[in-house]
Amino acid sequence: MKPGKIDYAGRNENSFTRKNMICLFAMMIMVIISLSALWGRAIGGVSVLVGIIFFFMSGDSTRSVLKVKDIRMKLKRHIIWILLPLIMNVICISLAFLIVPQFIEHIGDRTEVMLSFDQMFLLILQLAILAIGEELAWRGFFQKQMGTWLPMIPTLILTSLLFTIGHFAVGPFWVVSYDLVFIFINSILYGYVFYRTNTIWISAISHFLANLFGIVLLSFLG
Repeated sequence: MKPGKIDYAGRNENSFTRKNMICLFAMMIMVIISLSALWGRAIGGVSVLVGIIFFFMSGDSTRSVLKVKDIRMKLKRHIIWILLPLIMNVICISLAFLIVPQFIEHIGDRTEVMLSFDQMFLLILQLAILAIGEELAWRGFFQKQMGTWLPMIPTLILTSLLFTIGHFAVGPFWVVSYDLVFIFINSILYGYVFYRTNTIWISAISHFLANLFGIVLLSFLG
């Protein structure tokens, strides 16, 4: 009999338990909701809500990613990876002004429902909540569970594909494609930060800083 796989958190998985079935069911719901964006259903936020609910239902092994132990050391050790999504947003927005100017309006249309651009304190609070929520759902729950069944690279790719599709918004083909490519790249980076640190707080910080700096840059250049 072959030994069970060891996931990147170090757990042995020889049996498919009832808990696994529940997690798989929740993940399938997240997949369906994310894919619905391709048919114009702007309900990607619901997949985040599902992920958060099942994150807190899934047990101590998953909730361990909420621990803040050694967080300062991990921040210092992985600072380059943490800041890479911010750098990618700078590249994305700067290039957009040169080659895809419609992208700026597309981003505004995609985010105006969730964000209060005219109130800075509220905007920062919203960005922080969104970053933590998405990291809990997609990295803390989905990626963590997927990592018990698949190696790290396919786990990162699959999680990021679904995360990216969930952010799909209707628009001109090249504008939407440009948007989704950079969302996918950043999702890979968030996932890798989570994989290396095993805490959602650091990937959430990376996510928050990238989004905040992106919006500040958009406001400045706009």
